Amino acid sequence: MQINKKKIYEQLKINPKNVRFEALCKAAELFGFRFRGGKGSHRIYVRDGVREMLNFQNVKGKAKPYQVKQLLKVVEKYKLLEEEHV
Repeated sequence: MQINKKKIYEQLKINPKNVRFEALCKAAELFGFRFRGGKGSHRIYVRDGVREMLNFQNVKGKAKPYQVKQLLKVVEKYKLLEEEHV
């Protein structure tokens, strides 16, 4: 089953204030990021060819809105929506 990156991207963009932490982590993985560790409520995601590191924080099951926007900005900057599903 092909997961629609564009649809997930649009959902995050429409409502960055109400994103579940696990959903944000899954979205990062969908765009080719891999989990590289973390401490406590933090999770670090990295991706080859992307300079930025994504640091997500779990606050009572929710992601912080600025971290959702950070993922969206990286997706736009590196044109990750346009690439084929990896």
